[in-house]
Amino acid sequence: MTETQLPSRIIRQTEIQPLVAQGLIQDYPVAVRSPREVVGGGFADPTRNPNTWTVYFKIGGEWAQVFSARGLRREWSSLDRLETWLRSMSFRFFWVRNDLDPVEDPGDGPLGGPNLK
Repeated sequence: MTETQLPSRIIRQTEIQPLVAQGLIQDYPVAVRSPREVVGGGFADPTRNPNTWTVYFKIGGEWAQVFSARGLRREWSSLDRLETWLRSMSFRFFWVRNDLDPVEDPGDGPLGGPNLK
């Protein structure tokens, strides 16, 4: 998944297991750091938690974002909680994408890598 790819469809979380059983989920899920969209729930203080994690699945060549049964985007306050949820859905591996936090300059070590002195 490249940085510019966004989900072109949505799926409900109740549809995931049937899609897995049919072999339609084609790649590892992608955990994506994103700004909060859902305001509500136990961790919904936007000043304390402005960003959340959501998940994309590749289905039929398209990326799909997961929505709850109520029609809201599924969001997790931490990557640990999202990992627990993915494991409960029988996924052992997933990719992580973080477009929000800047990438730090690795330093002036050998070949432009980190300086480990």
